[in-house]
Amino acid sequence: MAFRDYQDFLRALESAGELRRIAEPVSPYLEITEIADRVMKSGGPALLFEKPFATAPRLGTSNPRSAVMGEPSIHPAGTPARSTAINEVPVAINALGSRRRMSMALGCEDFEEHADRLRDLLKPEVPKGPMDALRQLPRLFREIKTVPPKTVSSGSCQEIVLQGDEVDLTKLPILTCWPEDGGPYITLPLVFTYDPSTGKRNVGMYRIQVYDRNTTGMHWQMHKTGMRHMEAAAEAGKRIEVAVVLGGDPAYTFSAIAPLPPGIDEMLFAGFLRRENARLVQCKTIDHRVPEDAEIVLEGWVDPTERRLEGPFGDHTGYYSLAADFPVFHVECMTMRRRPVYPATIVGVPPMEDGWMGKAVERIFLPLIQLTVPEIVDMNLPVEACFHNVAFVSIRKKYPGHAYKVMSAIWGLGGMAFTKMVFIFDEDTNVQDVGEVLFRLGANCDPARDTLLSRGPVDQLDHASLAEGFGGKIGFDCTHKWPGENGFVRDYPKLIRMSDDIRAHVDSIWARLGL
Repeated sequence: MAFRDYQDFLRALESAGELRRIAEPVSPYLEITEIADRVMKSGGPALLFEKPFATAPRLGTSNPRSAVMGEPSIHPAGTPARSTAINEVPVAINALGSRRRMSMALGCEDFEEHADRLRDLLKPEVPKGPMDALRQLPRLFREIKTVPPKTVSSGSCQEIVLQGDEVDLTKLPILTCWPEDGGPYITLPLVFTYDPSTGKRNVGMYRIQVYDRNTTGMHWQMHKTGMRHMEAAAEAGKRIEVAVVLGGDPAYTFSAIAPLPPGIDEMLFAGFLRRENARLVQCKTIDHRVPEDAEIVLEGWVDPTERRLEGPFGDHTGYYSLAADFPVFHVECMTMRRRPVYPATIVGVPPMEDGWMGKAVERIFLPLIQLTVPEIVDMNLPVEACFHNVAFVSIRKKYPGHAYKVMSAIWGLGGMAFTKMVFIFDEDTNVQDVGEVLFRLGANCDPARDTLLSRGPVDQLDHASLAEGFGGKIGFDCTHKWPGENGFVRDYPKLIRMSDDIRAHVDSIWARLGL
């Protein structure tokens, strides 16, 4: 199912017992994020801070469920229709911070359903005859017809339009997350850009430090598509128009972090996830189309020749990323709903909300990885290793050295190229079970023989790398060794297993044992 907007999603969370309202006035400066961090690490619910400011509560706000258009409101009673101050915009955080909430965000019981849908599209069964082919057409048509985004004439994201001197980002409850952050940061932005050469759209998620009422940083890292678009604009001697979207159907947020193949539009992928076309509206001051159901939209531009110190920032690595010069985003127009909710997240020492966002990426895009590397059975990118640092991979081993082939393939796969440590196991290893992974690693890997050292691109935020964006990688062959493989000449022992007939017999009498 597709959500009408972000607030529709929040209402669904609340109805499912997955959202907690916080009526206590709380400051966006460190307090909200400290509360959210504790809740995230304890596996707690999504949070809606109704009064994100550090002053006494207003009168007339005791009832948090006022009626708007016949539905429960996300806003406290008494909130003005035109939100212009920080204490009139609630903050939602940790909305995607569990498997259930991440699945709800993607409109399904469990997000692996989308992996099955992708697998069916990538490897459709060969029809057994003309009638079988005809029977398959309706399913394929249903999957495809909802994919392309469509443009609409108006949207709720433009109920309020502020331009020029009316733009003031400081009136939004933008969070300062950690004590040594360079300032307040927009942490859940969808950044829309177009390639000046091809006209292709990209939607990425890049942190945005707020400098003043209408100027921010734009953290386009060296490997990101936003940086490629800005470089193309620089070659043409032009500045690049940018739209920053907050909110909308959470499928848009997931699409912005999805490792899509080059040329696949994120809004097209969002339509696939939603099973309903993304509805886009023309921006007011720039030639961009953005989701009409967004909460807040910032319109502006970046001059490729301009840089400003950005950071430090408490990052997903669990460490502060250091301050450095990055492009500057100038906001000339801010549009919003009459009663917006400000979506936010916080990153830091895992586990955090982004852990479930990353786990959904891992599971949903496994079929795409298997399309290129079909011998892969399963993959686990541990949350504690920030996903891109470690990969546990099981394979169907077919020949000596097969593990090394898979290591090399992984280091050549888009975002998987940033993986620093790859552990390859036999197909009967449950790589989702870290205990079993450690058992197999210790039993089957000889560091002097079964490791492969390499170098290549790494995450620009990796502070331990040889250089910024470039560093070492290592692969571990944790499979059973074949005769003659990499100099192994001894017999390889068998894994201890009970015989199937005894296991079946014990299963049959287990209930009578009283255990």
